[in-house]
Amino acid sequence: MEASRTAAHQHQFDSAAQQYEASALGMWVFLVTEIMFFGGILTAYVVYRSLYPESFAHVSNHLSLPLGAFNTVVLIGSSLTMALAVHAGQLGRRLQIVVFLALTMLLGSVFLGIKAYEYHHKFVEGLVPGPLFTYEGADRGPAQMFMCLYFGLTGIHALHMVIGVGVLAVILAMAWRGRFSAAYSTPVEMSGLYWHFVDVVWIFLFPLLYLLGRTT
Repeated sequence: MEASRTAAHQHQFDSAAQQYEASALGMWVFLVTEIMFFGGILTAYVVYRSLYPESFAHVSNHLSLPLGAFNTVVLIGSSLTMALAVHAGQLGRRLQIVVFLALTMLLGSVFLGIKAYEYHHKFVEGLVPGPLFTYEGADRGPAQMFMCLYFGLTGIHALHMVIGVGVLAVILAMAWRGRFSAAYSTPVEMSGLYWHFVDVVWIFLFPLLYLLGRTT
């Protein structure tokens, strides 16, 4: 990290260290806004869950625990490969940056593929909120609310994953062209912060949606 602060800097900064600190500050400010964004939706989920605990627990059993658990392992693996990419960037190892970024993108794509399969399965089961919602039972209203929050939370998270894969594709192309070295790998580090944030969000979503109150 210290090495990246000695890189040549843009004219608007007094030094490379200031440039690095500005980049890091900007990313952290962005992540704070993301925390507030997800925090609002998660608060809505917690409120409705406290109002309809039994209904939410019942309909949550329609979510696939094996698929959710597997996706959790996939994302933890992607955090590892992303951390290795950042480390390779700090050491100026171009090929390793490319390989680890490619692995991170692959794992992210696997996660998205599984999530798409889950969405399709919910469509087949008639659990998509709206006119196609065919869930039967006295708790139909709360059940539909749970599925609205499920699709909202996981859908927004998936969108962040798609954006993350796109960002990593750009960083990978830059790494392939030799844009990074031991003296400058700030974009790799900042994209790593974003990716880890998205992974941490899922660590909260998985137990709240798949595990809380589960009976089977």
